[in-house]
Amino acid sequence: MNKLNVHVHIFAIFLVFCSLIVLLCIKQKLRRAMIQQTNDIKGGTERLPVRIFESDRVASIAIAEQIADLIRAKASEGKPAVLGLATGSSPIKVYKELVRLHKSEGLSFKNVVTFNLDEYYPMKKDSSKSYHYFMHHHLFDHVDINPSNIHIPNGELSIDMIQEFCRTYEEKIDSLGGLDLQLLGIGRTGHIGFNEPGSHLESKTRLIKLASLTLQDAAEDFGRQEFVPKRAITMGVNSVFKAKRIILMAWGEKKAPIIKQAVEGSVDEEVPATFLQKHPNVEVILDENAALHLSRIKTPWVSSVCDWDDRLTKSAVIWLSKKLNKPILKLTDEDYRQYDLSDLLARYSDSQELNVEIFNQLQRTITGWPGGKPGVDDKHRPERAEPVQKRSIVFSPHPDDDVISMGGTFIKLFEQGHEVHVAYQTSGNIAVFDDDARRFMDFYQDLSKELGLSENVVSKAHQEVTDSVLSKAEGAVDTQMVRTIKGLIRKGEAASGARLVGLPDERIHFLNLPFYETGAVDKKGMGEEDIQILVDLLQEVKPHQVFAAGDLRDPHGTHKVCLDIILAALSRVKDEAWAKDCYLWLYRGAWQEWEVEEIEMAVPLSPVDLLKKRKAIFKHQSQKDSPVFPGDDKREFWQRAEDRNRETASIYDELGLTEYEAMEAFVRYEF
Repeated sequence: MNKLNVHVHIFAIFLVFCSLIVLLCIKQKLRRAMIQQTNDIKGGTERLPVRIFESDRVASIAIAEQIADLIRAKASEGKPAVLGLATGSSPIKVYKELVRLHKSEGLSFKNVVTFNLDEYYPMKKDSSKSYHYFMHHHLFDHVDINPSNIHIPNGELSIDMIQEFCRTYEEKIDSLGGLDLQLLGIGRTGHIGFNEPGSHLESKTRLIKLASLTLQDAAEDFGRQEFVPKRAITMGVNSVFKAKRIILMAWGEKKAPIIKQAVEGSVDEEVPATFLQKHPNVEVILDENAALHLSRIKTPWVSSVCDWDDRLTKSAVIWLSKKLNKPILKLTDEDYRQYDLSDLLARYSDSQELNVEIFNQLQRTITGWPGGKPGVDDKHRPERAEPVQKRSIVFSPHPDDDVISMGGTFIKLFEQGHEVHVAYQTSGNIAVFDDDARRFMDFYQDLSKELGLSENVVSKAHQEVTDSVLSKAEGAVDTQMVRTIKGLIRKGEAASGARLVGLPDERIHFLNLPFYETGAVDKKGMGEEDIQILVDLLQEVKPHQVFAAGDLRDPHGTHKVCLDIILAALSRVKDEAWAKDCYLWLYRGAWQEWEVEEIEMAVPLSPVDLLKKRKAIFKHQSQKDSPVFPGDDKREFWQRAEDRNRETASIYDELGLTEYEAMEAFVRYEF
C-alpha cells in the first residue's frame, strides 16, 4: 500500500470516527430532548397524565370549563350529559364556577343527569353534614337541573334496604350508558369515593367501613371524631371505571404525599387511587402545592435534565448529602457523578467549590438574634442590625400558635430588648370541650356567691350554659353564651402564655376577627372588617417585623384565611414609610416545618430555651393532653413542637453545620 493510500485510509477512518461522535452527540441530544418533552407532558416517573396549575382557583375554573363544554356538546346532540360528582372541599370552587357560568353565561343543566360518589351512613338528608345538603348548597339549588335527574346515595335507609339500593344505583348508571365524566377527589388514605385501602378493582356500589385516617380527617367537619359516621355508601372502583373520562383533582400540600403514590407508584389495592392507572382516559389536575412531592418538582434531576438555578442547586446538594448520609463538605466529584449530577458539577471547578457555596448559604441562615444583632456587618445575616430595638408583631391565628410554632423566637425577641406585640387573630372558641365551659361557669357561680354578687343573674346564666351543654346535639353550634365562655377560656390561656414570655398586657391584642365567629367549623371568607382590624393595628404599632403563620400551601383552613387577611392588610399600607422597612417572616403551623432548603432564618434554641417554650405551651390548659382537634398525630402539642424543632436542628447537624439542641425556622415573604 503506497503512502497516498495509507493517508486516504487513515482519513477515511477519521471521518467514520467523527461521524460516530456526531451521531452519538445527536442521539444524546435527542434522548435529552425526549426526556424533557416527556417531563413537560407527563413527568418522567409519572404513570398518569398530570396538569399543574398555579392555584386551586385557576385549576377549578379549568375543570368547570371542561364540564361546561361537555354539557353543551351533549345538549347540541340532544343527549343527556351524565356526570359523576364528588364532595368534600376539593370540588367546591368547581361548583362555584359552574354556578357562575349558569347565571352569567347561560349554561343550562336541563340535560344533565348526576350520580354522586358517596354518602355517610347513617345520615339524614337535611343534616348540614350530609352530602345531599352539600350538593344542593353548593350546586343544585343554584342551577336549572331537573330534581329527578339528581342521584345521591341515601344515608337514611334501613340496613336491610342498602344492598337493593346499591344494585339499583348501578343499574341506573348502566341504563344511561355509563358516566360521561367522573369527578374525583382523593383522601389521604388514597381512597377515591369512599373506596378505602383493600378495595378491589371489581368493587361496586356498597356499604363500607371508613378507615381511621378518613375519620380523623372528617373530624374537623363534624366537630369531634366521635361524631363522624363510621360507615358510608360508596360507588365502587368498578362503578367509577364505567366513566368514559375521569378527572382526579387535589389541592394543598397535605395531599402531596398521596398524589405521589397515586401518580408514580405501582398499582396497589392499599392505595385505591393507583387503580386509575388502568383506566384509558384519566387526567390528574393539581395546584402547585399538591404537586410538591412529584419527582419532576421535588427531585427533577432524577428523571430529566435540569435547568439549574440557585434554588434547584441548593435542593440537589442537600438531597445528595441526605441520600449518602454525608456532610455537605465531604461530598466528592464521584458522589455527584454516581447520582447523575454531573451536569450540575460541570458549572463549578469541582465539588469543593459547590459544597462550600451551599454550606455557606445554610450557615448564613442561622442566627440567635431574630431581631438582628446590633453592631455587626449584617450583609449576610437574615435580619438587619438597625434599628437596634425593633417593633415586632407576632400574629397567631389561634390563641396558641405563637408559642407552639415560634415560642423560642418569641422569648428571644423579648429578652433581646425588642418591643414585641402578639396579636391573636381568632378566639379559637370551637376548640374547647363543653365540659370545660361548664366547669368555668360553675367556678363563676361559686365565686359570685362568695363575693355576694346578684344571685339571680348568675343563676340564670349558669342554667343557660348547663342546659345548652346537656341538650347539645352532635355537631350542633354552641349558643352565643357558651361560645363567649369558651373564647374567654382561650383568651385567658393566651394572655397567661404571653405574660410568661414577659409581655405587658398593653402589647397583647385579641382581634376576634369576624370571619371566624360562625360557631361552626365552616368559616366565612375574608371580609373588609377583618382587613381593617389588621390595618388599624399595623398603623398603630408600625412594626419593623411581622411574624405570621405561613400556611400558603393549604387552600382551606383558618391559618390560610388569617394569612390572606395579613397580606391584604399589608398591601394597603405598603406605601407608608414604616412599611417599606418592614420584614414579613413566615413560620409553619403545628403540623409541619419548612424544608431545610427553603429556610431563610433558623433560630437555634438551647435546652433552657426549649424548657421556657414548653412552659408557655403548658399555659394552654384546654389544649393539653387531648385537644378537640388533635389531627392524626397523637402527641401533645408541646411534644410535637419539641420533636419538630429537634428534627430541624438534627438535619442541620447531619449536613455538617453546628449541632444545636433545637431550631425554629422561618421564610421571608416579599409583600
